[in-house]
Amino acid sequence: MTRFDPGSSLADHFLVAMPSLQDPFFGGSVVYLLQHNEQGAFGLVINHPIDKLSLRDVFGQLDIEDARPPLSPQVVLAGGPVERDKGFVLHDAPALWPSSLVLREGLTLTTSKDILQAIGGNTGPKRYCVALGCSGWSPGQLEQELRENAWFTCPAREDILFSADFTSMARRVAASLGFELSQLTSEIGYS
Repeated sequence: MTRFDPGSSLADHFLVAMPSLQDPFFGGSVVYLLQHNEQGAFGLVINHPIDKLSLRDVFGQLDIEDARPPLSPQVVLAGGPVERDKGFVLHDAPALWPSSLVLREGLTLTTSKDILQAIGGNTGPKRYCVALGCSGWSPGQLEQELRENAWFTCPAREDILFSADFTSMARRVAASLGFELSQLTSEIGYS
């Protein structure tokens, strides 16, 4: 296994599934990588809404009052196949709640219930994604998948990260790099 090069971290990048990736969970996915280091990688799928589960449903299950305006975001994302019963809130506010991790200036991950109470009470972050579950890779696993041409990467952009246009998200990431998904090939080449 290749040693991890700290200068090659893909934290704060998107991973976009190549069209050839036929994994039942990750096919068509856009993943926001929160961490990538010698211990592995950790991220959230940001373009797979959970059918028949709204944020209002989650609030009801947790006895949280929802005082938000009627047109507030209602989507709960399937963040990954790991820890599917654990909630993650990726947001643009500082670390004001317990269990918060500042990812970079203007972007924080929080896992405590009180951020959901703040969102329901209109005192939470302005922009947020709520996900159940996360995605994880053991040391060297993501690097191997990249060598196998399972993903392409792109620096993350907040206009895409907090977008509710889930069906065109992968296409928009590709367009930000100047190509279309249809131009991708599953062939792998090394020089």
